[in-house]
Amino acid sequence: MRLIETIATSIKTLRAHKLRSVLTMLGMIIGIAAVIIIMAVGAGAQSLILNQISSTGTNLVGILPGASDENGPPASAMGITVTTLTYDDAQALNERRNAPHLVAVAAYVRGSATIQWKNRDLTTSFTGTTASYTTVEDTEVATGRFFDEADERGISRVVVLGSQVAEELFEGENPIGADVKIKRELFKVIGVMEERGTSFFVNQDEQVFIPLLTAQKILLGINHLNFIRAKVDDVNNLEESVGDIKATLRGSHDITDPSEDDFSVRNTQQAMEVLTQVTNALKFFLVAIAAVALLVGGIGIMNIMLVAVNERIREVGLHKAVGATNRSILGRFLVETIVISLAGGVIGLTIGALVAAIVAVVANYLGYQWALVISTGSITLAVGCSVGVGLVFGLYPAWKAAKLDPIKALRYE
Repeated sequence: MRLIETIATSIKTLRAHKLRSVLTMLGMIIGIAAVIIIMAVGAGAQSLILNQISSTGTNLVGILPGASDENGPPASAMGITVTTLTYDDAQALNERRNAPHLVAVAAYVRGSATIQWKNRDLTTSFTGTTASYTTVEDTEVATGRFFDEADERGISRVVVLGSQVAEELFEGENPIGADVKIKRELFKVIGVMEERGTSFFVNQDEQVFIPLLTAQKILLGINHLNFIRAKVDDVNNLEESVGDIKATLRGSHDITDPSEDDFSVRNTQQAMEVLTQVTNALKFFLVAIAAVALLVGGIGIMNIMLVAVNERIREVGLHKAVGATNRSILGRFLVETIVISLAGGVIGLTIGALVAAIVAVVANYLGYQWALVISTGSITLAVGCSVGVGLVFGLYPAWKAAKLDPIKALRYE
């Protein structure tokens, strides 16, 4: 009962100094809101990344140029150009005797260019790939056709448009059979892809697809690949297929020691595990930075409570004169500090959750699979931090008030 009375008295005291109370809470509000926002946005971004990977299927294996640690990304994933993968490597993987569980293998190069038709032009990205692209990526052509192996080997100047490119460039007209210019080279439109959206953070509808060798020889002037993707017949055969891929590429590259590998092989599950570890580390690092605001807020609370103690010395002396113990004085000021911290924490939690919800709504409106995640753990952390900061930074001012001599306090001017 006495605790309830103490809390009620603390609230009454805080209400008597509204502006000071709000300013005292401000650091706590900002700190808790920052922690909640970062944890929620971090979890949302993590869900976006993992959804992007899982949406492509759990039976895919990615081959990237450049060696890497098993738990880290290869150099090519960090934006460094590595030229160790070639079209011949993709062809070797396509041979069933080398990797019997691979259903299809697609090789990729990417670039950007302006595509022109009549007096219209559009800056877009292009993907040079193999005829097996639709099988590996599990997608289809909406109208027309995708290029075949004859187009691929013959370095044919044909192009398949993403649905959005076709809509923006042709504005409702039929693009099949039209001649378009890409980097001043003429290409015949043979198909338009079905709407697919974003995959691996690339909007598939905003790009065009060209036979691999055509893109390499005519548009990019290169012989290497950016990456290879292989589709496995069954998830249970992923591990065996990764071994087959490594053995095949080591044979193609004359590598006898696995430590000298100049490529990296990852299945979808491995990629998800690595990215989960990376995003978790980044998320908690950002939370640690945001927690600095809690420290600043705690120091602000202690400073204000020290001022409050000095303002209420005579009041403390009066309470002691009528029988209040050091313990009751300590408890009163400590409860007052905790009430301030907890109120700031609740307000910060509400603001943080609101901002996180707005971010999630906007991201989903833009077409991203962004989950709103405000876990019980983050709520518990917010409340726990609020109470903890109140206890830690309120203890000294409360102790100082409890140690006041009642006679000196009553004479204090």
